[in-house]
Amino acid sequence: MKVLTIPVTQFTQNCRVIACDETGKAAIVDPGGDAEKIIATVKQHNLSVEFILLTHGHLDHVGASQLLATEFGVEIVGPHAEDQFWLDGLPMQAQMFGFTPHDAFLPHRWLDEGDVVVLGKLQLQVRHCPGHTPGHVVFYEPSSATVLVGDVLFKGSVGRTDFPRGDASQLKHAINTKLFTLDDETKVMSGHGEDTTIGYEKRNNPFMSGRFG
Repeated sequence: MKVLTIPVTQFTQNCRVIACDETGKAAIVDPGGDAEKIIATVKQHNLSVEFILLTHGHLDHVGASQLLATEFGVEIVGPHAEDQFWLDGLPMQAQMFGFTPHDAFLPHRWLDEGDVVVLGKLQLQVRHCPGHTPGHVVFYEPSSATVLVGDVLFKGSVGRTDFPRGDASQLKHAINTKLFTLDDETKVMSGHGEDTTIGYEKRNNPFMSGRFG
């Protein structure tokens, strides 16, 4: 699996363009903004975008979704339906976080625990990981041992739970049961900051060991 990382928005959110090496079919994961940078990257690598994938409904992860869906003629897929209230509230999010005005939208398809998103020869397993938001999902790609986790888990940290319907105990349970059950070598690609591995976070993450939080 090819992964291209494009930092977007004033929050330096990691938009990822993922692609099947064999077919060139690609998906854009969490396009929070700066659509022109994302379009340029796709064209530079001669990729065929199949859909937009969303881990959750926060504006810095979804802001360019509609523009890119129109540009490439593709559907927006995910997150879980429990995040509809975040997408309904995008105009308020834009005002609250200092983004340009943004209309509410809904994806073409919601995702559920156990769904599989097929991208060329890749199979992205969907795992529902609530806590940061109630409808947050992550995407695990077994052939490359990679998981795209949005804002669930970071290197040395975890997602915030002080937003509406955030839940710290739910987040820790999701990490323990949906992420820490993966092999230690699994690469973790977070929505902000640098990449890490499952093994490193199991050994060192203070929020999961009980040292913090």
